Amino acid sequence: MVSTPDDPTMALIVRHDLRLSSGKVAVQCAHAAVSCTLAARKSHARLVERWRQGGARKICLKIENLKELQRLAGQAQAAGLVTHLVKDAGHTEVEPGTVTVLGIGPGPRRSIDALVGDLKPY
Repeated sequence: MVSTPDDPTMALIVRHDLRLSSGKVAVQCAHAAVSCTLAARKSHARLVERWRQGGARKICLKIENLKELQRLAGQAQAAGLVTHLVKDAGHTEVEPGTVTVLGIGPGPRRSIDALVGDLKPY
């Protein structure tokens, strides 16, 4: 199946400056994906169902630091997209309350790509 610009997608943006282990990144991205999905189900139930039926596309990208992540979160919110900032509990690699990942979506691919198109894959 070929993806179109209107197909729903989710972006998971990881802070590169934290140098998290691959396991930590996986878990933090999972937190973001679950939180975004639960939030989106309340306001965009049909879109979430289309996203799930279409394979629940997700992309994982990196961003340089917290300031850039917060800027992107604000832009995504202003665009009307579902977002979630993951704040770590601090049990392993980072201090409690450290923001690690931003989840955006699920939302229309064209809207998310417009925000994250310049970011590199994680």
